[in-house]
Amino acid sequence: MRAGSRHIPAMAAPKLTAVLGPTNTGKTHLAVTRMCGHASGMMGFPLRLLAREVYDRVVAIKGRAQVALVTGEEKIVPDGARYWLCTAEAMPTDIHPEFIAIDEVQLAADPERGHVFTDRLLHRRGTAETMLLGASTMIPMVRRLLPDAFIESRPRFSQITHAGPKKLSRLPRRAALIAFSVEEVYALAEMLRRQKGGAAVVMGALSPRTRNAQVDLYQSGEVDYLVATDAIGMGLNMDIDHIAFAALSKFDGQRNRRLSPAEMAQIAGRAGRYQTDGTFGTLVYGDAGGPELQEPEVEAIESHDFTPVKRLTWRNARLDWRSLPSLIQSLEQRPERDDLARTNRATDEAVLKLLAEDPVIAGRAGSPERLRILWSVCNLPDYRKSGAKEHARLAARIFLNLTEGDGHIPTDWIAAEVARLDDRQGGIDALSHRISAARTWTYISHREAWLANPRLWADRTRALEEKLSDALHERLRQRFVDRRTSVLMRDLAGGADMLPLEIDGDGTVAIGGEEIGTLTGFRFTAETAAKAGEKKRLIAAAERRLSGELAKRGAELIAAPDHEFELALTGKLPPRILWRGARVARIHGGPTALRPRIRLARAIGALDAGLTVRMAEKLSSWLSARIEHHLAPLALLAKTADSQNASPAARGLAVQMIEALGVLEKRPLAPLLASMTGEDRALLSKAGVTIGITHLFVSGLLRPAPTRWRLALWAIASGLEKMPQPPAPGIVSFAADPAAPDAFYPVAGFTVIGGRAIRLDMIERLSRALHTQRKGMKPFMPDENWVPTLGLDAADFGKVMRALGYRRTEIDGRRAFLWRGLDRPVRDRRGERAPSPHSPFAALKALKV
Repeated sequence: MRAGSRHIPAMAAPKLTAVLGPTNTGKTHLAVTRMCGHASGMMGFPLRLLAREVYDRVVAIKGRAQVALVTGEEKIVPDGARYWLCTAEAMPTDIHPEFIAIDEVQLAADPERGHVFTDRLLHRRGTAETMLLGASTMIPMVRRLLPDAFIESRPRFSQITHAGPKKLSRLPRRAALIAFSVEEVYALAEMLRRQKGGAAVVMGALSPRTRNAQVDLYQSGEVDYLVATDAIGMGLNMDIDHIAFAALSKFDGQRNRRLSPAEMAQIAGRAGRYQTDGTFGTLVYGDAGGPELQEPEVEAIESHDFTPVKRLTWRNARLDWRSLPSLIQSLEQRPERDDLARTNRATDEAVLKLLAEDPVIAGRAGSPERLRILWSVCNLPDYRKSGAKEHARLAARIFLNLTEGDGHIPTDWIAAEVARLDDRQGGIDALSHRISAARTWTYISHREAWLANPRLWADRTRALEEKLSDALHERLRQRFVDRRTSVLMRDLAGGADMLPLEIDGDGTVAIGGEEIGTLTGFRFTAETAAKAGEKKRLIAAAERRLSGELAKRGAELIAAPDHEFELALTGKLPPRILWRGARVARIHGGPTALRPRIRLARAIGALDAGLTVRMAEKLSSWLSARIEHHLAPLALLAKTADSQNASPAARGLAVQMIEALGVLEKRPLAPLLASMTGEDRALLSKAGVTIGITHLFVSGLLRPAPTRWRLALWAIASGLEKMPQPPAPGIVSFAADPAAPDAFYPVAGFTVIGGRAIRLDMIERLSRALHTQRKGMKPFMPDENWVPTLGLDAADFGKVMRALGYRRTEIDGRRAFLWRGLDRPVRDRRGERAPSPHSPFAALKALKV
């Protein structure tokens, strides 16, 4: 039997007192004093941090051997403990001390946890004295629900007044900034470190050791500023003169909502200690402004006049353990009073109903003892915020373990989970997730009946949680928070231009030693970890600070040698011009395929107009020179087109070859070719034109580099949005893409036969080799080496032979081929070529007739 259960209640009726009023009225101090005046006592708090703080105070008065601390994740219970400091949910039910106090009873109206505080308010009593502590908004409810209670209204020892909005640079010393997310808390702390010398951090998610160290940092005067969540609103007492709200809205588990005036007052009331007055206001973020308090809210906070609580959250505490359905039915019971509302957001009840659907679990929960085990498992808090369904899976596994074998959670399971979580590496999200999971196992380790060695695992999980909390704290302060807050600090302080600008070799941009993004060529990319609003500020800062660097790079581009530029041809069009690996322009269509235009990258457009004109001229000049260099054979064709020695047919063919970038299909040109003279063919040959069996092409343009440029210019001139992957250099044949545009493969230097794209010059070499090997119209067997040389199989090679004018036959049962001939141009009786019907002479003849 515990010591607290041995005390005999006093003969007089137990005293019930409700001490209600604003913050800084000494309610908690009064309760601690009253408790210490009794032989035993217990206090229930809304936060484990607050329970820990009061625990340390009572230990200083009564000694560690007499004081117990019980929360969901921490349990210190010495033998013979007489004073118990607990969270409201963790208050032992088998202890009946002389004194009981419930702190912050206004939380009985909370939609999630309120039913716990309502139950404690209605049912937990000390054998000699019970004290309810909370806000004055609870006075009407206490009068209705507890008519025998004595209500003591205590005035605030000091006044709090509205000081208006303040910039960070104007914050007074001994001030606390309030935010509602881990990211915001650490961002503000980093800003204070840079401008004010440092800040302490207090959040409910921190381990007790970390939180205590942070409070000591502030209370000792080593730092003058504190950044906290609304956790400090629940009784955490520190020497704070001013409260600055960095936000007035928070996510309450279902939606993002604005704080009520009473909630604002609960936090603002931390300003001022005892008889020292305090102030409150909001934080201004430079030109971006900040949260604003409305006049009615200010009046309510200053006068401590708030809308009374009209309804408390309730759930039946007298549960029916006869069966699982009866247990659920008792939980679903509705209150008989209108001023009590049944909770509909309790995670434990949702988990129980999900588990009840499992026939295995329902079968095992067939006795009151098993039902109590099941309900205790459902009470496991969802620290991971995984949702009822996911949380129910964990609860199901725990319950099954507790109802089989030795009735304990397997040591191998908890050991594996703790080992998996014991990792300080990773980013903020990973560490936060591990801390949440560690809190789950810390809670489990304090359920003594669940584990074979609960003391061992309680120590290990508590140490793990503290280690991970410290790692998260360091990660946020040293890396993540620093990068995010640097720009906000510049906006607030306005002195960023005095900080040195640094650009590393990899393009990382830092101001004052803090990374803000990356500069690639002329394009700045903000730090990827920054939020949307922060990225806008980072980009604006970069535009302001990088103007000189960009102008310098513009001058370097103008003076750069040609080898620093390259053409980037990928599937996405239009092609890009790269300078030192960074995009500086795109190529767009011009008057002809050989005369494209360039368009500077958008980032360059912000530079001086005169500089951008010179940059455009430089890039245009480079582009023209590259086209002329890589497509030099087309210049020879242009001379042929202008030559007086060439016939009109030859000049026309040269023009068509230039427009087609050096490759033309032969079949449509048959009439034009038939009208050409031997001198014409010699001129074209001298210009590098090969009149092949399927195509006319300039062999010098089929090399990889010219082909790359021809494809780019052809794609631009054709207005394509996307181009197929260019053939790899050195490849002879490959499977053709049926979705590719018709002209793609000829421009690339290939012809498609039987679904295979084959290089034009190889087809021509094969044709000439066959012509040499065959003897007139006699059957012959081609050299077998041609099949692997072309990268074909026997069937594909047969298709190529048919395309070249050969018919399959056999010689001694072996495959052979027979020349059948290709379509030839029509000749007159004298064996001379008939004039082309498309030539100007044919047109004159028609007119004459």
